[in-house]
Parts: sequence; structure tokens; C-alpha cells
Amino acid sequence: MDKADTPRSDKATETTKKRPPRGTGRRLHGAIAHKIGTAIVSGVYAPGDILSSEVDFSEILDVSRGAYREAIQVLAAKGLVESRPKAGTRILPRSRWHLLDPDVLAWAFAGEPDTEFVRDLFELRAVVEPAAARFAAERRDRGDLKAMKDALAAMRRHTLATDAGRAADRDFHDAILRATRNDVLMSLSASIGAAVSWTTQYKQRARALPRNPIPDHAKVYDAITAGNGDAADAAMRALVNLAFDDTQSAMPKA
Repeated sequence: MDKADTPRSDKATETTKKRPPRGTGRRLHGAIAHKIGTAIVSGVYAPGDILSSEVDFSEILDVSRGAYREAIQVLAAKGLVESRPKAGTRILPRSRWHLLDPDVLAWAFAGEPDTEFVRDLFELRAVVEPAAARFAAERRDRGDLKAMKDALAAMRRHTLATDAGRAADRDFHDAILRATRNDVLMSLSASIGAAVSWTTQYKQRARALPRNPIPDHAKVYDAITAGNGDAADAAMRALVNLAFDDTQSAMPKA
């Protein structure tokens, strides 16, 4: 039987082989949303599929109907599902998903992410981040430079193989976006940071990082510190392109 032909009840069972921990409140409905969201993004459910009924799914998950409803509200807010009276909860087309939402990015990388989606993320970064580095070089202040320098130091101290190092990497990219003094670019901070973090973790699933990317970050920092917009743009473009090359080398071969 093809995945597309799998009965919804079987799909629900597949989604919930490991039940989320019992509990109440945000932690519980967050765990349920993570379970179902990961199943949707990974393709267990296809756009147009109708989820099992609220009663059935609540029984399978061994949670209250209220906790399940709150989880569905989370998924609906992120564009993954739509609930209508009597019609049930339907999986929306991928074009409706908030793909840059940090939770949706986490769900995408919880399993084996779609290679085209990974490419799309790097194409977005290649559009946004070099321009952001250029603006940062032109508009940064001492506080911005300190934030970048501190993040770079933490990356060197912890390495990108650790959670602390990856958090510092996010801080570095966040500091650059904040230094643009552009509210729209700054609004992308959480999304860009999540994309950076998840792709870095993805590259290390099967083996160590193929090379040390911290010197690439240092070149961006040096150009921003010098106030050289052209050099900052070029250094960031090189950083993103090299990161994509590293990520491609970690992807399963077709």
C-alpha cells in the first residue's frame, strides 16, 4: 500500500508510535503540535488529507480533547492545517505553510529534510545576508561590533559541534541583522538564525564538519568593522556559498 493510500487511522498511529509525555498546558500541546507538525512536514500526511477525528486522535495520543484542540490551533496559526465544523481538520497546500517559522523549520529537520527545501533556504540566505552585511558595515555602532566580536569568540571557544557554539553562531548572524537598522530585515532574525542552526546540525549528523567555517565568519566581521560594504557583501556571500557546499556534501546521494 502506498503512503498516499494509507488509512488516516494508520497514519495517526504512525505519527504517534511514541506518545508525547503526559502533562498539562503549553508543554503538552506543544509536544502534540511537534508530533503532528513533523508528520505533516515530512510527508506522512499530504496536502488535502483530513486528520482523524478529534476524539480518535485524542484517544490515540492519550490526551484530553482540549490539549489536542490547542495543538491544532498552533498548527493552524502556522498555516499547516485548517479546521472547519463538520469538515474536520485538513492539511493545507505547502504554499500556505509558514516555512520560515522557527517551529516549522525544526519540524522539517526533525527527520530527513527535503533537499529542495534545504536549497531554498540557502538561496534565501544568499539573497538576504550579503545585503545585510553591507548595510551593517555602513550602519553598525560599537555595540553591534561588540555583539559580533563576543559571538565570534564564543564560536571559537565552543566550536560549532556544540549547542553553545551554534547558539553563538545564531547570535553572530542576529547581530548583523540588527546592525542593518532595518526593521524588516531584523524581523527575519529568528528565521535566519533557525536556518543557520538547523543546517549546521544537519551537516554533522553523519560526520564531523568537513572544514572549520569560523574563519569565514571572521572575514565578515573584519569587513564590517572596517566599514567596507563591498568586502562585507563578498565575505558573507562566500560564507553562505561555502556553507551550502558543505551541506550538499552531507546530503544523501540520489
